[in-house]
Amino acid sequence: MVRISRSAILYAVVITLLLAALPGAVRKIVETGDPYLFTAGFFQDILARLSGPGRFRFIMQPLVAIILGIRSGKKDALAGLPPFIHALFFHGEHRRELLKSMFASIRDLAAVAILLDMVSQFLIFHNVRPGAALVVGPVLITLPYALSRAMTNRLVRKSSQTLAATSMK
Repeated sequence: MVRISRSAILYAVVITLLLAALPGAVRKIVETGDPYLFTAGFFQDILARLSGPGRFRFIMQPLVAIILGIRSGKKDALAGLPPFIHALFFHGEHRRELLKSMFASIRDLAAVAILLDMVSQFLIFHNVRPGAALVVGPVLITLPYALSRAMTNRLVRKSSQTLAATSMK
């Protein structure tokens, strides 16, 4: 018997909705000549999302990402890995492993973030811009995740060193 996971269903829904919104977004770009992403309208719409339906996600998604980052940061510290952001830029030998674990930790959360962004766009603007959903949703979780993972690693390593130094005295 074939089992379909909740993650697979979530990804299928997100991909389907992105593909369904794509023709309308392309048509709008062709008609107006406005690429929308990273324009004044894009940033104004982000501010509108902060006060419209779904604004609670601007608190919950980063909070969940921070919790996942703390969990991953503890694992990194116990494994002796350098802090996440530092390792991404300066330790190429760890980069692949860290990115793989990051995507494993946040892939479902990223899909939910994209889905919620599309829903909030539709509720507020009666229009969905798939490019914006692919940018705004993941940014809401990636930055808090990376920062909390790196800071937790540093804190755990620092507290471990402090405990080791005090036990030697």
